[in-house]
Amino acid sequence: MGKLLIVVDMQNDFVDGALGFDGADGIIDGIASKIREYKEAGDEVVYTLDTHFENYSDTQEGRNLPVPHCIKGSEGHDLVPALKDLLADCMCFEKPTFGSLKLGNYINSNEDRYDTIEICGLVSNICVISNAVVAKAAAPEAEIIVDSALTDSFDKKLDAETFDILRGIQVTVR
Repeated sequence: MGKLLIVVDMQNDFVDGALGFDGADGIIDGIASKIREYKEAGDEVVYTLDTHFENYSDTQEGRNLPVPHCIKGSEGHDLVPALKDLLADCMCFEKPTFGSLKLGNYINSNEDRYDTIEICGLVSNICVISNAVVAKAAAPEAEIIVDSALTDSFDKKLDAETFDILRGIQVTVR
């Protein structure tokens, strides 16, 4: 069995764009190292992209979070430059909402391949937790890991509470 690394939404708009926040760039080097570690070991790396369109303000998310971000084709939708080349040969899951059903289906159809699924990226209390739940549902016998040093949030209280919730659903938090 092998390992899968999921890099969640490491996009310009979450680091220094429309929804960027202080400290978001502080996890980039660690994620780059983690990607290299997985690739050197022959393990799989995939990533997600939060993906919206010009009609974002007409969507449920847009009505509840009225900040256009990650509009496909925009610079904000792009991966942060430091990870772009590292992830160029990896499978990408574009997602219109917080968790990716396509990612979950992919994991589920390959669940016998993974004994460990590790998740990192942004934002801990929104998309990271959502995709951890998806991964846990798709591969209930795999160890799901979230490295607290490789995720962050604009809200430090919610960030800490996220890790408590993850532990409660049997996700390993490091």
